[in-house]
Amino acid sequence: MASTTSDPDPLRVAILLNSYRSRILSAIRASYERTISSVAPHARLAFYEPANKREFPDPACFDLVVFGGSNVDPRHSHQWILDVHEFLRRLVTQFPEKKVLGICWGHQTISRVFGGKVVDASSPEMGVATVNLTEAGREFFHEAAALGSFRLQQHHRREVAAAPVGFAPLAQGNQCLLSENNMVLTFQGHPEKDAETARLRMHDSMRWFGFDALDEKAWARLQQLVDTEHDGEMVWRRIFEWVREPSVPVTNRVDKLSNI
Repeated sequence: MASTTSDPDPLRVAILLNSYRSRILSAIRASYERTISSVAPHARLAFYEPANKREFPDPACFDLVVFGGSNVDPRHSHQWILDVHEFLRRLVTQFPEKKVLGICWGHQTISRVFGGKVVDASSPEMGVATVNLTEAGREFFHEAAALGSFRLQQHHRREVAAAPVGFAPLAQGNQCLLSENNMVLTFQGHPEKDAETARLRMHDSMRWFGFDALDEKAWARLQQLVDTEHDGEMVWRRIFEWVREPSVPVTNRVDKLSNI
């Protein structure tokens, strides 16, 4: 998405859309465009599809690389998933000056590649939910410091049970992680997802929760959760502030990348 007005230093963002043969991929892309443009209208976005087209960005051309969500279990070993792992390893080792953002599947995948553990969640999450911050999270998310939490759209059946070594939890339950060098930030929730896009995946509730398609009360409750006001814009504002922040020197740093 090119800037329409003069901007001396527009951020360049590569977004990996990791959904496999999804019929709503164009809607997911549009949701990124809407939510990001609301806080960073001059950002230049480029989209890539590792799962469907085996394509990856050249990290040298971007300031931020986003590993987005997917409809595939991140613990699988499909070749395209292994290719994503290899791209991430190359990105953080050969382009250490580039910021890396993980969202949902991207959060889980980055955690696995750095040695964390991903498990099935005790209960799936769908719709807007509260993310409770740790003390480190209060310091990082200054707009949410007083309240101690923010709200994001959620859509996941798996979670990070053990954060990788060298990552600080910014939210309880490993819902948000930040690397000790300040270069990798991940979210289990979806700052890019608005209600319009979230509604397109409500059908998953029939598999995840055993909803009856004719259960009007259950559908109404879920619709209310999806339509609840959230803090995606605030989170994106903080993300783009963070992209411009410098790295933090780490002493005695060892290679923490997993060989999965």
